[in-house]
Amino acid sequence: MGWKRKKDDEGEGEDGGDSQKRRKRAAPAPAPEPKEKREILPSMIKNKERRSAVHAKLRQQKKLEKRKKLKDRDAAEKRALELGEEPPPKSIPRTIENTREFDETVCRPDDEELFAGNDCDEFSSVLKRESTPKILITTCRFNSTRGPAFISELLEVIPNSHYYRRGTYDLKKIVEYANHKEFTSVVVVHTNRREPDALLIIGLPDGPTAHFKLSKLVLRKDIKNHGNPTSHEPELVLTNFTTRLGHRIGRLIQSLFPQEPNFRGRRVVTFHNQRDFIFFRHHRYIFESKESKHVDSKDKKVKNDKGEKVSQEKVIARLQECGPRFTLKLVSLQHGTFDTKGGEYEWVHKPEMDTSRRRFFL
Repeated sequence: MGWKRKKDDEGEGEDGGDSQKRRKRAAPAPAPEPKEKREILPSMIKNKERRSAVHAKLRQQKKLEKRKKLKDRDAAEKRALELGEEPPPKSIPRTIENTREFDETVCRPDDEELFAGNDCDEFSSVLKRESTPKILITTCRFNSTRGPAFISELLEVIPNSHYYRRGTYDLKKIVEYANHKEFTSVVVVHTNRREPDALLIIGLPDGPTAHFKLSKLVLRKDIKNHGNPTSHEPELVLTNFTTRLGHRIGRLIQSLFPQEPNFRGRRVVTFHNQRDFIFFRHHRYIFESKESKHVDSKDKKVKNDKGEKVSQEKVIARLQECGPRFTLKLVSLQHGTFDTKGGEYEWVHKPEMDTSRRRFFL
């Protein structure tokens, strides 16, 4: 019995093995499907020379695609103008500025409270031309070699400004002296390691006091093809001071300059705020007329009845930088004149306030 069962089991095992072999022969394995060709990225290549070659090829392809898009857009605009239709809307690039976080303190043109505050703030007498700005410029106690060179250029930028040596006097004593001599503002240039690194602007007689970090200073002699400024009173350009704090800082800067510029001098001083960095530039400008060839819609030069080429005069503006060039970053704004112990601060920058790259305060 046992032998028979064992034999039967062996027979079943043999039959089972044969049946499995038959199934394998009857059902051949499906052919592997061709895999899709994946794009090879430069970061996937280990060989440096091949990786750089692939990267250069990708850059060239992107450049050609971008150029093709620009050509198609220009052709569509030209076609729409010829047909008298509206050209397609231009795409606005996504930047940090136009995607900034919402701020409730952004000034609006119909804000009556803001205009009422402008009439009675500390700068109203200067900005209403009731008094002439008079600026006292001084340094910190330990001055450097580059500080006086920067101050001499500031004296040429700001009209009716006077330099006084600091000596050993306290800043409070200097503020009292400036009040007695009827100065409207005090500007203190702070230096560290022989380099100007901070600027303190004190409004007189009632403040406020603004402390700025100064960086990326370039003097006039280091600017290529620089010009020399004249003694004319400059035009002042303030851009992108949109919030309440930025509006107040803009008025503080505006109070340093006279409100009646001399346009004959063609001088312009610019304070441009971008991402809470205030960029200072000083230029002279000139208008020139330049002849441009008149071209029709088919890119052919237009000729008059005599067969002569018709040219049009085009007025262009040219700029020449006079220097200096520097960048300011607001550190604090204090009520009243300079007071380190009992002063009340309107705004102080702290590291924990930098929660996002798209959060701006000016």
